[in-house]
Amino acid sequence: MVQGFSREPGTAGPITEAELPQAAKRKITGWATAIAVGGFLFGFDTGVVSGALLYIRDDFDLNSFQQGSVVSVLLIGAALGSTWAGKLSDRLGRRKALGLIGVIFLIGTAIVTLANGYLVLMAGRIVLGLSVGAASATVPVYLSEISPTAIRGRLLTLNQLMITIGILVAYLVNLVFAGNEAWRAMFAVGAIPALVLVAAALWFLPESPQWLIAHGQKDRAHRGIAALTDEATADRLVERAEQRIAEDREKQAAAKSAGETGKRLLAPDVRPALIVGLTLAAVQQFGGINTIIYYAPTIIEKTGLNASNSILYSVCIGVINLAMTIVAIRLVDKAGRRPMILVSLAVMAVSVFLLGLAFMTGMNSLFTLLFMVIYIAAFAGGLGPIFWTLIGEIFPPSVRAEGSAVSTAVNWISNFIVSLAFLPLAGAIGQGETFWIFAAICAVAFVFVSKYLPETRGRDPEQIETALNQRFGHAERR
Repeated sequence: MVQGFSREPGTAGPITEAELPQAAKRKITGWATAIAVGGFLFGFDTGVVSGALLYIRDDFDLNSFQQGSVVSVLLIGAALGSTWAGKLSDRLGRRKALGLIGVIFLIGTAIVTLANGYLVLMAGRIVLGLSVGAASATVPVYLSEISPTAIRGRLLTLNQLMITIGILVAYLVNLVFAGNEAWRAMFAVGAIPALVLVAAALWFLPESPQWLIAHGQKDRAHRGIAALTDEATADRLVERAEQRIAEDREKQAAAKSAGETGKRLLAPDVRPALIVGLTLAAVQQFGGINTIIYYAPTIIEKTGLNASNSILYSVCIGVINLAMTIVAIRLVDKAGRRPMILVSLAVMAVSVFLLGLAFMTGMNSLFTLLFMVIYIAAFAGGLGPIFWTLIGEIFPPSVRAEGSAVSTAVNWISNFIVSLAFLPLAGAIGQGETFWIFAAICAVAFVFVSKYLPETRGRDPEQIETALNQRFGHAERR
């Protein structure tokens, strides 16, 4: 909390997980799980459309462009939602912002469920996108600010775990309602987790201590931390947070004096974090992951299976996605962020290349499914969860919400471009050749990560900032 529990005076570094009070660890983990319901909404609404689309296209007589737009218009809303999420959560507080996001999701769900035509459906998907995008930007920030350093990686990856659970639940919901072709019911189920998020924000979740201190509520932050640890630890954590906030405000004042107001993210000490955040945000999508998530039934259907069997096989993909995310959560605070992303990108490049080859040579559908599963496993075991961990770690506290929002916006814009272009591109040059483009992007990303991404495990914001600047050729952090 407030960038991690500290050791006793005279000792160095954050305390280990074994030294954390067990009661505090359980309480913080419970909060983190509730916060990550926002991630569940992200996963559910991006996954549920994959099965619903098979029946929407017939009910509303949609052509291929309209089908793609039903999927991708959510991403326009998400990009917009993620850009205002930082200012919203800075103004209202992280807890209230999440509650408002849940309400917006409920409104969007109602519009989509009751849609009587293509245009109303599109409007509902945009509203859902606003909430999904805002949640994807707010949840990592909130998780980072309540997480002790020793378990920060694990708690930040809870967001990706809940995303994968949301995707799997969406696939299962699709399977349940596929027999009746009840796509409205598929979307309506999303109201349940939205209500859970609203209730948690109203009655269960605390406010971020970092936000409280930054907004002049030091005593309230102190009481919250002391309830989890002790008075002495709370004193040290609050004092360190105040120092960091004061330093950041001095930098902001200097930028304002120099006529650089609003350019804090472009400042030399923050720029390396911004480059890494934006690049990984784009790579996570241009590597092809959501062509599999959104269009899994459609892709599998191309191998000759019918719609119901395609949805069933997509459930298998959802299970693998969830299982490997759990593996990533167990490894992230042991193996480290950097090696996990490197292994992930390497396996993704090979498997998506083989997936393209399978389509080009007409391999058996089981081989196609195998390569899809390997690709999903590689993504879920590395790049998927680690990206969301990193954007909660690499930015200095004063610009964390803003940096997370910008990175998330790029992620959603990239997602929009890929999801809208996938079906037309596959139709123009071939599905196999399209997957080869994704393989090349993963290979280039491997080189970028090797050169520019430092390890962040167990490091505080100052150490991470120093490591990033060194990777980009700057010896000093400031």
